[in-house]
Amino acid sequence: MICVVLVDDHPVVRAGIRAMLEGEPDIAVVGEAGSGAEAVRVAQALRPDLVLMDLRMPGLDGVGATGQVLAFVPTTRVVVLTTYETDADILRAVEAGAAGYLLKDTSRADLVGAVRAAARGETILAPSVATRLIRRVRRPRQEALSPREVQVLRLVARGLSNPEIGRELHISEATVKTHLLRAFAKLGVSDRTAAVTTAMSLGEL
Repeated sequence: MICVVLVDDHPVVRAGIRAMLEGEPDIAVVGEAGSGAEAVRVAQALRPDLVLMDLRMPGLDGVGATGQVLAFVPTTRVVVLTTYETDADILRAVEAGAAGYLLKDTSRADLVGAVRAAARGETILAPSVATRLIRRVRRPRQEALSPREVQVLRLVARGLSNPEIGRELHISEATVKTHLLRAFAKLGVSDRTAAVTTAMSLGEL
């Protein structure tokens, strides 16, 4: 029997996932948690085979909870089940030790299959997530944007000109241009629009 704990801050979502799994003869939902901190407590108490973990929750988020669950109960497998699939979210979850990353539009059959596969020790990734992760891994690692470069790009995204950005941040227009050029180099782009869209796709904005 595969013992599963469901973690999501929306009770109706937990009820829906429970309904999808409870009819299976080899899967038992043994507990639920509505927050990351509660997930850690429940996992420690029940020591389940698998935790299905939401990503975005108030307080301790799914990534933080994943790391703590695995620290306290290393035999438990954690699979993220979320609506988010940005590169940054995926990488943070994988780096925290998640054994899988699924999206909430996953079919019942795929969810059940993923639970069984994860319990066997396999790594489970939604197809779109796997594609993004492979593309990110193959891309040369880039230097992270500085906090000021992020600020500048956020104002670019709002449609502000260089002089307007300078006034907003109390820096000279020349300094704004310098931050933009450095951001362009780090992101491998040559214009403002590409810088914003690329930074967003990488989860930097």
